[in-house]
Amino acid sequence: MPSTTFASLTTLRLGGPAEHFLTISTPANWADAVRTIGQRHEQAPVVLGHGSNVIASDSGHPGTVVVMNTRGITATRSDDTTVDVTVQAGHPLSDLIAWAATEHLAGIECLAGIPGTTGAAPVQNTGAYGQQVSDTLDHLTAWDWDMGRLRTLPAQACRLRHRDSRFKNDPSRWTILTATFRLTRSPASPITYQPLADELGASLGARPPVAEVTAAVLANRHRRGLLLDPHGPAARQAGSVFLNPPVTATQATRLSATGCPVHTDNDGQLRASAGWLLEHIGYRPGYKIASGIRCSERRTLTLTAHDGATSTGFAQALTKLSAQVEIATGVSLRPEPMLVGDWA
Repeated sequence: MPSTTFASLTTLRLGGPAEHFLTISTPANWADAVRTIGQRHEQAPVVLGHGSNVIASDSGHPGTVVVMNTRGITATRSDDTTVDVTVQAGHPLSDLIAWAATEHLAGIECLAGIPGTTGAAPVQNTGAYGQQVSDTLDHLTAWDWDMGRLRTLPAQACRLRHRDSRFKNDPSRWTILTATFRLTRSPASPITYQPLADELGASLGARPPVAEVTAAVLANRHRRGLLLDPHGPAARQAGSVFLNPPVTATQATRLSATGCPVHTDNDGQLRASAGWLLEHIGYRPGYKIASGIRCSERRTLTLTAHDGATSTGFAQALTKLSAQVEIATGVSLRPEPMLVGDWA
């Protein structure tokens, strides 16, 4: 695929060519890919799922890019109420959530509407509405490029934290191939996020049917401009560009007094609203950040790419916004999308 570029494989539609692209369509393809990469005497490849949370270099990548496109769900009953669900890494996360709702399996329903693949979800410890991958991940299989072999890692070995994991911090070592979740055949997990409770017309702690929660999450995400529409005006995006930043108790008190939402994440860390901080320093939906780069028409925290945009310009825009917020508030913003390719 010599004419393929990152731009054709990422939701920002930015990025240059790679020397080689390999598409993994079935689990059996993986051994061939490892052998091919070894014959080229390369280090670990860049791995893409749907490219929905990455900024790919304009220069591309001087090695191999693996496009993970494996599909498949296997369910095994653990006991009367628990089901172990093993999912291929390239399987769309949205399809897994829809399948679980149909099967009345609880534990991942609040992740509805999040783009990307199932294999990418543990990398970011994907989460929303009070639920995250670490709540139900039992184990996963991954190729360890340092050791040159397949490994099975229990959830605790994955070092899953708020939007973080060992895979995010060492992407050149690991390629996730399958993920196994332990789901429960029951009503949904207790609702812990007030906007979701409001959407459902329920109280915190309520446990509606899984399908109802999935539908409510999708409706709420749609209303807030959080669904990725590949044909809409905000199609070229990578989701929220900053993580909600950790703050100290002193900072939390000061920011709360000025109207900034502050919450405690699943790890017990106080976090401020990244979107509010951007709006606090003057940015608004639709605001032009740089050539070809704007805030989404519906949401300041999502930046969209347009004609004239480059990956370099997009990354520089994030650096600029983070610096402005830190100068104004003393709070440091960390970009959420990952840089891939050659950024030397």
